[in-house]
Amino acid sequence: MTPYKRKEVIGGATLMNCDCMEYMATLPDKAFDLAVVDPEYGINLKGPCGHFEKYGTLQSINENPPSNEYFLELFRISARQIIWGGNYFVLPPSRCFIVWDKGASMTGRSFAECEQAWCGDDDVARIVRVNPNQANRFHPTQKPVKLYEWLLTNYAKPGQRILDTHLGSMSSVIAALNMGFEITGCELDADYFEAGCNRVRDAQRQERMFA
Repeated sequence: MTPYKRKEVIGGATLMNCDCMEYMATLPDKAFDLAVVDPEYGINLKGPCGHFEKYGTLQSINENPPSNEYFLELFRISARQIIWGGNYFVLPPSRCFIVWDKGASMTGRSFAECEQAWCGDDDVARIVRVNPNQANRFHPTQKPVKLYEWLLTNYAKPGQRILDTHLGSMSSVIAALNMGFEITGCELDADYFEAGCNRVRDAQRQERMFA
Protein backbone atom coordinates (compact mmCIF):
# COMPACT_ATOMS: atom_id res chain seq x y z
CA MET A 1 0.00 0.00 0.00
CA THR A 2 1.41 3.39 -0.98
CA PRO A 3 1.85 5.94 1.83
CA TYR A 4 0.49 8.85 -0.22
CA LYS A 5 -2.97 10.05 -1.21
CA ARG A 6 -1.61 11.80 -4.28
CA LYS A 7 1.76 11.95 -6.02
CA GLU A 8 3.07 14.50 -8.51
CA VAL A 9 6.39 14.39 -10.37
CA ILE A 10 7.56 17.77 -11.68
CA GLY A 11 11.00 17.62 -13.27
CA GLY A 12 13.35 16.30 -10.61
CA ALA A 13 10.80 16.75 -7.83
CA THR A 14 8.69 13.92 -6.41
CA LEU A 15 5.89 15.46 -4.35
CA MET A 16 3.44 13.54 -2.17
CA ASN A 17 0.27 14.46 -0.33
CA CYS A 18 0.88 12.22 2.67
CA ASP A 19 1.90 11.88 6.29
CA CYS A 20 5.70 12.13 6.34
CA MET A 21 5.91 9.56 9.13
CA GLU A 22 4.19 6.98 6.96
CA TYR A 23 6.52 7.79 4.07
CA MET A 24 9.72 7.71 6.12
CA ALA A 25 8.74 4.30 7.52
CA THR A 26 9.11 2.90 3.97
CA LEU A 27 12.68 4.15 3.54
CA PRO A 28 16.02 2.45 4.18
CA ASP A 29 18.62 4.07 6.42
CA LYS A 30 20.31 7.16 4.93
CA ALA A 31 18.04 7.19 1.87
CA PHE A 32 18.66 10.94 1.47
CA ASP A 33 21.85 12.97 1.60
CA LEU A 34 20.27 16.06 3.13
CA ALA A 35 16.93 16.81 4.79
CA VAL A 36 15.88 20.47 4.85
CA VAL A 37 12.70 20.66 6.92
CA ASP A 38 10.39 23.27 8.40
CA PRO A 39 8.03 21.44 10.79
CA GLU A 40 5.45 23.09 13.01
CA TYR A 41 7.16 24.71 15.98
CA GLY A 42 4.26 24.22 18.40
CA ILE A 43 3.82 27.91 19.27
CA ASN A 44 0.02 27.97 18.94
CA LEU A 45 -0.36 30.77 16.39
CA LYS A 46 -3.99 31.53 15.59
CA GLY A 47 -6.23 33.57 13.30
CA PRO A 48 -4.26 35.05 10.39
CA CYS A 49 -1.76 32.21 10.64
CA GLY A 50 -4.31 29.67 9.46
CA HIS A 51 -5.64 28.77 6.02
CA PHE A 52 -6.46 31.78 3.90
CA GLU A 53 -10.13 32.06 2.98
CA LYS A 54 -9.50 30.88 -0.58
CA TYR A 55 -8.80 27.44 0.88
CA GLY A 56 -11.96 27.24 2.96
CA THR A 57 -12.41 27.18 6.72
CA LEU A 58 -9.69 28.91 8.72
CA GLN A 59 -7.81 26.58 10.98
CA SER A 60 -4.88 27.21 13.29
CA ILE A 61 -1.44 25.92 12.45
CA ASN A 62 1.80 25.47 14.35
CA GLU A 63 0.18 23.92 17.39
CA ASN A 64 1.33 20.35 16.70
CA PRO A 65 5.13 20.11 17.02
CA PRO A 66 6.78 16.94 15.75
CA SER A 67 7.21 14.03 18.11
CA ASN A 68 10.49 12.50 19.22
CA GLU A 69 9.68 9.65 16.82
CA TYR A 70 9.70 12.13 13.93
CA PHE A 71 13.24 13.23 14.70
CA LEU A 72 14.42 9.65 15.20
CA GLU A 73 13.07 8.75 11.76
CA LEU A 74 14.46 11.90 10.17
CA PHE A 75 17.95 11.19 11.50
CA ARG A 76 17.66 7.56 10.43
CA ILE A 77 16.71 8.18 6.81
CA SER A 78 18.93 11.22 6.10
CA ALA A 79 22.68 11.61 6.40
CA ARG A 80 22.51 15.32 7.28
CA GLN A 81 19.76 17.65 8.42
CA ILE A 82 18.84 21.33 8.51
CA ILE A 83 15.83 21.88 10.78
CA TRP A 84 14.03 25.23 10.90
CA GLY A 85 12.81 26.12 14.37
CA GLY A 86 15.58 24.05 15.89
CA ASN A 87 15.57 26.33 18.95
CA TYR A 88 12.10 24.96 19.82
CA PHE A 89 13.12 21.31 19.80
CA VAL A 90 15.35 19.03 21.87
CA LEU A 91 18.15 18.27 19.42
CA PRO A 92 21.80 17.26 19.82
CA PRO A 93 24.18 20.14 20.64
CA SER A 94 25.60 21.76 17.51
CA ARG A 95 27.78 24.78 16.92
CA CYS A 96 26.47 24.99 13.35
CA PHE A 97 23.21 26.89 13.55
CA ILE A 98 21.83 29.21 10.89
CA VAL A 99 20.10 32.51 11.59
CA TRP A 100 17.80 33.97 8.95
CA ASP A 101 17.93 37.76 9.38
CA LYS A 102 14.75 39.13 7.80
CA GLY A 103 16.11 42.66 7.46
CA ALA A 104 15.05 46.17 8.33
CA SER A 105 11.47 45.78 7.10
CA MET A 106 10.75 43.44 10.05
CA THR A 107 12.46 45.47 12.77
CA GLY A 108 10.21 46.47 15.64
CA ARG A 109 7.11 44.71 14.28
CA SER A 110 5.05 41.99 15.95
CA PHE A 111 6.64 39.39 13.65
CA ALA A 112 9.93 37.65 14.44
CA GLU A 113 12.91 39.59 13.12
CA CYS A 114 14.84 36.37 12.56
CA GLU A 115 14.44 32.60 12.60
CA GLN A 116 16.91 29.89 13.53
CA ALA A 117 17.72 26.56 11.92
CA TRP A 118 19.62 23.72 13.53
CA CYS A 119 22.33 22.11 11.42
CA GLY A 120 24.35 19.10 12.48
CA ASP A 121 27.40 19.91 10.36
CA ASP A 122 30.75 20.47 12.05
CA ASP A 123 30.89 24.08 10.95
CA VAL A 124 30.52 27.57 12.40
CA ALA A 125 27.25 29.44 12.84
CA ARG A 126 26.08 31.50 9.88
CA ILE A 127 23.74 34.44 9.26
CA VAL A 128 21.83 34.80 6.00
CA ARG A 129 20.04 38.05 5.15
CA VAL A 130 17.04 37.59 2.86
CA ASN A 131 13.97 39.83 2.67
CA PRO A 132 10.87 37.82 3.65
CA ASN A 133 8.41 39.79 1.50
CA GLN A 134 7.02 37.73 -1.39
CA ALA A 135 4.44 38.31 -4.10
CA ASN A 136 1.45 35.93 -4.25
CA ARG A 137 2.12 34.50 -0.81
CA PHE A 138 -0.42 31.82 0.13
CA HIS A 139 1.11 30.01 3.11
CA PRO A 140 1.41 31.69 6.54
CA THR A 141 4.96 30.44 7.16
CA GLN A 142 6.14 30.71 3.55
CA LYS A 143 9.90 31.19 3.29
CA PRO A 144 11.57 32.80 0.26
CA VAL A 145 13.02 30.70 -2.56
CA LYS A 146 16.26 32.69 -2.26
CA LEU A 147 16.63 31.50 1.33
CA TYR A 148 16.52 27.86 0.22
CA GLU A 149 18.87 28.59 -2.67
CA TRP A 150 21.36 29.96 -0.14
CA LEU A 151 20.99 26.83 2.00
CA LEU A 152 21.56 24.50 -0.93
CA THR A 153 24.52 26.56 -2.18
CA ASN A 154 26.21 26.38 1.22
CA TYR A 155 25.19 22.97 2.56
CA ALA A 156 24.46 20.66 -0.40
CA LYS A 157 26.74 19.19 -3.04
CA PRO A 158 25.88 18.52 -6.69
CA GLY A 159 24.10 15.21 -7.17
CA GLN A 160 22.84 14.91 -3.62
CA ARG A 161 19.24 13.89 -2.97
CA ILE A 162 17.20 16.33 -0.88
CA LEU A 163 14.19 15.61 1.37
CA ASP A 164 11.59 18.04 2.72
CA THR A 165 9.06 16.44 5.09
CA HIS A 166 6.87 19.57 5.40
CA LEU A 167 6.60 21.13 1.94
CA GLY A 168 4.15 23.93 2.72
CA SER A 169 4.44 26.51 -0.07
CA MET A 170 7.18 24.41 -1.76
CA SER A 171 9.82 27.16 -1.83
CA SER A 172 12.36 24.40 -1.17
CA VAL A 173 11.22 22.57 -4.31
CA ILE A 174 11.51 25.62 -6.55
CA ALA A 175 14.99 26.33 -5.19
CA ALA A 176 16.13 22.72 -5.66
CA LEU A 177 14.87 22.57 -9.25
CA ASN A 178 16.44 25.96 -10.03
CA MET A 179 19.79 24.56 -8.87
CA GLY A 180 19.56 21.12 -10.47
CA PHE A 181 18.89 19.01 -7.36
CA GLU A 182 16.48 16.11 -7.08
CA ILE A 183 14.06 16.63 -4.21
CA THR A 184 11.36 14.52 -2.61
CA GLY A 185 8.78 15.99 -0.27
CA CYS A 186 5.63 15.42 1.75
CA GLU A 187 2.72 17.72 2.55
CA LEU A 188 -0.17 16.49 4.66
CA ASP A 189 -2.65 19.29 3.86
CA ALA A 190 -4.36 18.66 0.50
CA ASP A 191 -5.10 22.36 -0.14
CA TYR A 192 -1.52 23.44 0.43
CA PHE A 193 -0.31 20.48 -1.63
CA GLU A 194 -2.43 21.57 -4.59
CA ALA A 195 -1.43 25.22 -4.30
CA GLY A 196 2.24 24.30 -3.87
CA CYS A 197 2.29 22.05 -6.93
CA ASN A 198 0.71 24.83 -8.99
CA ARG A 199 3.36 27.25 -7.72
CA VAL A 200 6.16 24.86 -8.72
CA ARG A 201 4.67 24.40 -12.21
CA ASP A 202 4.36 28.17 -12.64
CA ALA A 203 7.98 28.65 -11.58
CA GLN A 204 9.11 25.98 -14.05
CA ARG A 205 7.18 27.63 -16.88
CA GLN A 206 8.78 30.99 -16.10
CA GLU A 207 12.21 29.34 -15.94
CA ARG A 208 11.71 27.87 -19.43
CA MET A 209 10.48 31.21 -20.81
CA PHE A 210 13.68 32.97 -19.78
CA ALA A 211 16.09 30.09 -20.42
